[in-house]
Amino acid sequence: MSFFDTLNTSATALTAQSLRMDIISQNMANVDTTRTADGGPYKRKTVIFKEIDDNKNSFQNIFNKALNNNQSLAGVKVEKIVEDDTEGPKEYNPTHPDADENGYVTKPNVNVVEEMVNMISANRAYEANITAVNLTKNMISKTLEIGK
Repeated sequence: MSFFDTLNTSATALTAQSLRMDIISQNMANVDTTRTADGGPYKRKTVIFKEIDDNKNSFQNIFNKALNNNQSLAGVKVEKIVEDDTEGPKEYNPTHPDADENGYVTKPNVNVVEEMVNMISANRAYEANITAVNLTKNMISKTLEIGK
């Protein structure tokens, strides 16, 4: 794996984790949104990652990697953003404009504690990739100093 492959892999992960943090922030901002443009309460969103497939997964390439023990990675991308269709909790509030005929309001299916744990996880992954970029940058710098 070259220095540039390492930087590219980390850069794709930084982009993906940044989008993940944006979606988590959106979930937390809408924790009390009981009416959206679709008419119902806000639905929690989740980011699904996938390895970038740049046609390196052909049989010949996998066979050559196994023979040479060369693990070249292309990175990660966001495959899709999915909505969680589970129903949120119901709260009794007959004066709320979105209350049903029994006086219950369906709240969004967002759990703030779970979202905070996800945010910490995404933040740590982002920090790990920043560290990888900085270490790679330092290795490149030291390599260039050797050539002087």
